[in-house]
Amino acid sequence: MREFAGDANFVDPAALMADPTRARILLSLLDRQSLAMSELAAEAGVAQSTTSAHLARLVDGDLLTVRSEGLHRYYSLASADVATALECLARLSPPFQPNSLRSYRRSCSLKAARTCYDHAAGDLGVTVMEGLLDRGAIARTGRGSTAYRVTLAGQEMLGAIKVHDTGGGSSAAVRHCVDWTSDKHHLAGRVGAAILSAFLAEGWVTQKRDSRILVVGHEGKRAIARWLGMAPERLTCS
Repeated sequence: MREFAGDANFVDPAALMADPTRARILLSLLDRQSLAMSELAAEAGVAQSTTSAHLARLVDGDLLTVRSEGLHRYYSLASADVATALECLARLSPPFQPNSLRSYRRSCSLKAARTCYDHAAGDLGVTVMEGLLDRGAIARTGRGSTAYRVTLAGQEMLGAIKVHDTGGGSSAAVRHCVDWTSDKHHLAGRVGAAILSAFLAEGWVTQKRDSRILVVGHEGKRAIARWLGMAPERLTCS
């Protein structure tokens, strides 16, 4: 049997994610919100006592963090790395087969525009990434999760939507994820999070209540396309 000496032992976190109940809990927290145990029990479809045991294991395994506010405890993903791991696993999963019109519509909405922890993903996130590359606002510098950096032109472009923390040309502020819906890159890191915050602040994008789904209205699509210097038709998220 192969030993894990010197290698990353991913068995423990993988086993924690593999349980269907814990998977539903983790997915319900992918929009970076914090939820109470009662809310997570409803999301997972199990009793609160069962949810409590699962949450304890996820906290012990460093996949979740918990904070107390009065008599209540709120849980959230431990880091962006956990969110990235979940998105990567989604890329390895078989295609989703909806069994109702409601699930089909939700699937389409998630593919169009959603949050991935603190940044935009789906068609919206991928198109924003492509637009920034086309405009020379970000440049590829190598491989790995920090393979991009913001250029001088990008600092000006991002400043137009009040995004100023661009890392001064360093790649540390610019990360990316491989989007599971298209196998293309979308922007993550501090810059990716700031862009989504700017879109929300401008009202170009809204987030559905208790959901990862982002909604881009007609005016929002036009505004984002104008900022990216592209035709609105290229933004297929809706």
